[in-house]
This record gives sequence, structure tokens and C-alpha cells, in this order.
Amino acid sequence: MRCVRAPGAVRVPGAARPLPAIRGPGLMIASVLLAACAVGPDYKRPAFDAAPAYKEAGDWKPSEPADALSRGPWWKIFKDEVLDGLEAQVAISNETVKAAAAAYEQAEALVDQARAGFWPTLSASAARQRGTTYGPPARITDSAGLSADWSLDIWGSIRRATESNRASAQSSAAALAAARLSAQAALATDYFELRAQDQLQTLLDDTVEAQRQSLKLAESRYRFGVAAKADVVSAQAQLLSSQAQQVNAKIQRALLEHAIAVLIGRQPADFSVSAAPLRSDVPTVPAGLPSQLLERRPDVAQAERKMAAANAQIGVAVAAYFPSLTLSGSDDYTGSSMSRLIRASNRVWALGPSLAQTLFDGGLRRAQTAQARAAYVASVDNYRQTVLAGFQQVEDEIATLRILEQQAVIEEAAVAAAQEAERLTLNQYKAGTVPYSSVIAAQTTTLSSEQTALGVLSSRLQASVAMIEALGGGWDAGQLP
Repeated sequence: MRCVRAPGAVRVPGAARPLPAIRGPGLMIASVLLAACAVGPDYKRPAFDAAPAYKEAGDWKPSEPADALSRGPWWKIFKDEVLDGLEAQVAISNETVKAAAAAYEQAEALVDQARAGFWPTLSASAARQRGTTYGPPARITDSAGLSADWSLDIWGSIRRATESNRASAQSSAAALAAARLSAQAALATDYFELRAQDQLQTLLDDTVEAQRQSLKLAESRYRFGVAAKADVVSAQAQLLSSQAQQVNAKIQRALLEHAIAVLIGRQPADFSVSAAPLRSDVPTVPAGLPSQLLERRPDVAQAERKMAAANAQIGVAVAAYFPSLTLSGSDDYTGSSMSRLIRASNRVWALGPSLAQTLFDGGLRRAQTAQARAAYVASVDNYRQTVLAGFQQVEDEIATLRILEQQAVIEEAAVAAAQEAERLTLNQYKAGTVPYSSVIAAQTTTLSSEQTALGVLSSRLQASVAMIEALGGGWDAGQLP
């Protein structure tokens, strides 16, 4: 329970300075207000014991400085102008992000609605009625007046509701950041997959051209009678198979291009990305300390703010047990002529407090309080699960990056060996010392090794994006409004 006490002035929520001390008839009401308490538990963030270091970090050495994500938009670490241009459109054009932004604006409006409860409600009325009292003749009665009602927040119900809505608005702000980060990460992942398809297309183009030369060689040797017809047919079959892969590779690129268009809020028919090679280096960022993850992930901040909102709702439910005090006033004029309505003889006014207390509700308030407490417990569990999932994601990406880096070294050596073997086998075939089936096997091995190496590079870039997303993309809970 939090109580508010002030020895000579009333602090009005939202006011720049305290109002002057209240004198006379309002002193009793002021005393009640000054002793007002916000019932229910004050929020304290549950402790979470984070490990001192990430398990999978080991001897993994990131290649980028520790402040790589704090110097600006996280995707600039990849130094790709096309990606920079696409990412800049996500925050303003992605429909999911725009929906999250609208949800945040809605949450802010709910905060303003809750704050309105601190102030009195003032109403004005005017009416003209024609009727009879006990019989004819009919008379015209005019009336006009003002009325005011002020529900005094003695037990902090309005304060707790405002506190809850404010935390919910912060949760929506974190949800907006999470939606933006998710869309940006999805765009970067699709972009690097698209570039991998461009690289695969170049690889298949080179392979098809090399196999055309092999087919010409087989045909030439067949014409001179130093090779069998089977060599020509085998060369043709291999060339057609590679050409089929060459055509099929365009399908995946088209799908990725369409996905990127949707992520930036564009129609696929009006969008295209020119082909370009895939970058050969993979920037990574340090994971930092596990405890930092609690402040750097927007989904963790979202879950934490939901806890705060649920905790405040307990106070709202508890306040229902206590009596409510309302200060009401009215000043009305009623007469038979509008021109002579505002006269002392037509005036009826009233001013005074009213106290209301629910005596029996069939256990409604008890059930509402139990519901609020259970909702808070659920929000705590959801928060802890979100934190654990965040730790898991970081551990996963650290392990993925480290192991893929080791695999990349092996695959590069495998590609070099396969290319050398293909060159030697082709020379041996020209010399007539090996059959053409050996050439086919060598070329197949080379293409397979190059495709695997390309896949590993693409996976490393995607894992780097996933790592940045797992770390919050440079976001910090201090950015919450």
C-alpha cells in the first residue's frame, strides 16, 4: 500500500505546481484526500539469476568491436547499400509494424482515459417541455443548469488504473520495437538468401558453360574415333541436368523477391532487386553478459511491463472493498419563460459529498481480486519463460556461428581439392588414360562442394542476423516512453 501525505497543499495530477492550501468548507475533503492511500502491492521487478557467461561462447572470438550495434541501425554492420535502403522502408511501410504502432497509440489513449478520472466531470443542460400537471391547460417549462461530479481517489483506484495503463502502453511500445526488429531481421534473412540464390545462379552458369566445353571435347574425340558414343551421351545428359538446376534456381529467387516486397509494404508486381554477388565475409557481434539481455530484448521488456500492469490491477481490485466518496454539485434554473429563466426565484442548487459502500455482492470483489492476483502470477511466469527463451536463442546462435565457421574452413578446402581433382581428371581424359565417367564424377563432386560451401556461407550470414535479433538489435529498455 502506498499513501500520499502533504502538509498544506493539494497536488493535482498533471499540474505544474501545487494548488494553494484549501480553507473553509473544503478543508475536511482536503484532509481526506491528503491521507489517501493507493491500496494493493507496489510493483517490484522479480529477480532473475542470470548465468555469469554464455555456455556456448567458449573460445569464440567475434570479429567486430563491442559497440558495433550502438553506432546506428544494426543492419549497417553488413555494409550493403541495397540492404540499407530496404531496411529503411520497414519501419514506415511494413503493415505488421504499422499495426503495432497503431496498437501503441491506442494504449497511449487508454492512459489519457485513465488520467481523466483524476478530474471532476462538468455537464451543462438545457431543456424545454410542454405538458400538464393535473389537467389542461398545457404549460411550457424551460430549464437550464450546470452539474459537477468528482469521484475522489481516496484508495488509489484511479492511480492504480493509470499505473496499469501506463505500464501497458510501455508494453505496447516494446511490442512495437519487437515487431520492427522481427520484420527487419526477416528482411535481412530473405535478402541474404536471395543473394545466395544469385551466387548459385552464377555458379550454375559457370558449371553449364564448363560442361558445354566438356561435351564439345567428347564430341571431338568421338569424331576422331578415340572415344565411344557413350561419352557423348553421358556429357549431354550431365549438361541437361545442370541446365535443369539452372532454371529451377530461379524459382526460389522469385519467391524471396516477393517476400521482400511484402516486408517493405510493396506489391511484388512493382518490385525487383537486381542480381548481385553474395558477400564473402560474415560480421558478428559479441554476446555480452547474459544479464544485459534483460534490458536489450524488447520482448523481455514487453513481458516485464505486462507484469507491472497486472500488479497494478490488483490494487484496482482491492480498492473495490473500500467505500467510494463522490463530491457532487448542481445549479439549475426552472421557469415558464426562457427570457425570465435566470432569476433567484427559479434557482435550485445543491452541493455535498456522497459516500457509497457495497455491503453484499455475492463474492464478486473477492473473485475479481483473486483473478487479478492469478493474472499477475501468470505474467511473472510468462516473463521468466520469455527470458529463458531469449537465453536459449543467444546460446543457439553462438553455437551455430562458431560451428559454421569451423565448417566453412573445411568446405573451402574441399572446394579447392575438388576443383583440382576435376582439372587433373579432365587432363587425363584428354590424354585418354581415364574414361569419361571419371570426368562426370569429378565435375559432380566439384559442383556439390561449391553448393555446400555456398550454403554454409548463406547460413552463417543468416545466423549473424539471428544473433543480432537475439541480442535485441541494439535496442535498450531505456528507450521505453
